[in-house]
Amino acid sequence: MSKKILVIAPHPDDETLGCGGTIAKHCLSGDHLTLCIVTTAHKPDWSDEYIRVRNEQIDNAVKILGFDEVIELGYHTVKLDTIPQKDINEKFSAVIRKVQPDIAYIPYKGDLHRDHRIIFESSLVAMRPFHCNVKKILAYETLSETEWGQPITPYIPNVFSDITETFQKKTEAINAYRTELKEFPHPRSIEAIEALAKKRGSEIGVRYAESFSLVREVF
Repeated sequence: MSKKILVIAPHPDDETLGCGGTIAKHCLSGDHLTLCIVTTAHKPDWSDEYIRVRNEQIDNAVKILGFDEVIELGYHTVKLDTIPQKDINEKFSAVIRKVQPDIAYIPYKGDLHRDHRIIFESSLVAMRPFHCNVKKILAYETLSETEWGQPITPYIPNVFSDITETFQKKTEAINAYRTELKEFPHPRSIEAIEALAKKRGSEIGVRYAESFSLVREVF
């Protein structure tokens, strides 16, 4: 039986960095995939040209990974801490009511970026027991956010996904976000992304893997 999957991304490309290979696996399994992009680049901090190119990149990555639906909340990037938490909670609750996910992927609670931490908290508010039927909530790691936020809350993975067969899809999708890629040794370089996938794979005896922190599971 197919499942309803919700992936919550603070910023476009977080979903690909954190769980792109796993998303592609869900697609191959026939699951229904929804991507919720919480924030967007905005003027005057970003130019019209940047925003246009960014939107094209999002569209391309979404097609590569096989998402069925995209929900954009439209909050301004790096300004979530200026929005009342109640307003964000309500927006997330509306998304959960609409999607009714079986599995949800969310950013990690200890990430360096404040947007990520706010979204983690609001996601859990929206997915409180008795408010939805989500069976599993997994927090993904985002390169240059999760490892740089270690002093806040150390990331200790306890769930792994073998993405050996879908790592190429993840690479295709991350290449779609070409303006966000950096030169090695920056963590958001192709070399670093592959190195992390190999490291996580070596932890479970496969070539490539993605790791997660289990927040809640009901079975």
